[in-house]
Amino acid sequence: MSNQNVETVSSPADRIKVGLAIVVFVAGLAGFQVLSSSPLVVRLGVLIAGIVVALAIAWFSEPGRRLIAFAQDAQQETRKVVWPTRKETIQTTGAVFAFAVVMALFLWITDKSIEWVLYGLVLGWK
Repeated sequence: MSNQNVETVSSPADRIKVGLAIVVFVAGLAGFQVLSSSPLVVRLGVLIAGIVVALAIAWFSEPGRRLIAFAQDAQQETRKVVWPTRKETIQTTGAVFAFAVVMALFLWITDKSIEWVLYGLVLGWK
């Protein structure tokens, strides 16, 4: 097998773990809905417990470990991003807003011109 295929194939035990994690997560959601007459604290406790247990089960599977590694890599990459300053953000937002206004005016003038030509000159309705 090539290296790429080895990474995508998971063992039956990993598939069972991921399936069980999904079932526990859905059970947490279902418990939240079923306990609709219970206090919100109880409902949220059931939901959070379902999520935590599902994540714990998924943690011990190979796909879960890969997902966590991916999330950590993504977090590291966001730290490397050079975010725009407040001034740059305001200038860019202003440019987008101005473009939207100009396009709206252009489309309105075009619409009214076509309306005038079609209804006024061609059909004579106005």
